[in-house]
Amino acid sequence: MSTEANVRYSDKDLAEFKELITDKIEKAQHDLELIKSAYMNDHNNGTEDTSPTFKAFDEGSAVMSKESNSQLAIRQEKFIRDLKNALIRIENKTYGICRVTKKLINKERLKLVPHATLSIEAKNMQ
Repeated sequence: MSTEANVRYSDKDLAEFKELITDKIEKAQHDLELIKSAYMNDHNNGTEDTSPTFKAFDEGSAVMSKESNSQLAIRQEKFIRDLKNALIRIENKTYGICRVTKKLINKERLKLVPHATLSIEAKNMQ
């Protein structure tokens, strides 16, 4: 019997993870679109209150909100990229193998963090 079966997840397991990751990518892309529309398509023309005092506070708040949404969008894009990389690892049949210990990452961890490349053991060593 080949030792390869002990070093990777079965094709059935990989198919389950692929479905989970694909669903997460779709949801993450939808969330990203919402975040981007929040900071790119600000429909506020700034004409509700023309008082200079209130306008200064409002502009500062709007800038902070746009910066915050921009950071959220960057994090979401990285999350999507990590999920897509996980799909590549599934295709290569290397998904779920810890980069450091070369052991299988716990299934429960992969269900919670499907783009994980480190086992809990390796993460604790960092």
